[in-house]
Amino acid sequence: MPMPPGVVPRERRKEGKEIMSATGTTITNVVLVHGAFADGSGWRRVYDNLTAQGYRVSIVQNPLTSLEDDVAATRRVLDLQDGPAILVGHSWGGTVITEAGVHPNVAGLVYVSALAPDSGETSAQQYEGFAPTPEFVIDVTDDGYGFLNRNAFKAGFAADASDADAAFLADSQVPVNMSVFGAAVSTAAWRDKPSWAVIATDDKAFDQAMLQHMASRIGATITNVPASHALFLTQADAVAEVIVAAAAGAGSGVR
Repeated sequence: MPMPPGVVPRERRKEGKEIMSATGTTITNVVLVHGAFADGSGWRRVYDNLTAQGYRVSIVQNPLTSLEDDVAATRRVLDLQDGPAILVGHSWGGTVITEAGVHPNVAGLVYVSALAPDSGETSAQQYEGFAPTPEFVIDVTDDGYGFLNRNAFKAGFAADASDADAAFLADSQVPVNMSVFGAAVSTAAWRDKPSWAVIATDDKAFDQAMLQHMASRIGATITNVPASHALFLTQADAVAEVIVAAAAGAGSGVR
């Protein structure tokens, strides 16, 4: 398969050295961060697409126990990168990459139907003033962890997925400590680093106006995709295409 513009095959990389293109740094590293009620396995199709093009892709497994814990998990993976990387977050993962994205190895951010708080803001504040999403039903356990309701899962999270894929996602979901949505971001990486956003236009987890507002506020280059909240799975090629564009844009200094 042909390589994307500017991408250097892995066997030609020199460990510990930046690879330069005619326009700037060539970015071949991608770090994927999942959101709440999910784990990293949902990124498999995006992973397959990007690795086939020559990118080095790493997937963070968030514990979903606190913002601090998820940011720490992401930073550990960023520490392992051999050069600049594109940091990608889905849903709650957007809050995580907003905080973790200040890491020096991060060259650009991609928000995939994701939260994007500013410094000092919580994830919960992003919902204020926007319409509720009644199809996205969260059941909270006695100890404060949330699961998506099994019966409402497909309609609320993955309406465009196959029944089999939706069932797998529902049965493999990771509960999130609901207190994470009240944790404030200390420093918003999008204020200093270029951002891109892929927005699912049939998302039932967030009001569409909320998604568009967040992406516009951070100055992201926006791509709208007809998909459910699970677009990282159901529209993997479209998501991967934006990540490739982000790698090219961040590497050349073009936003």
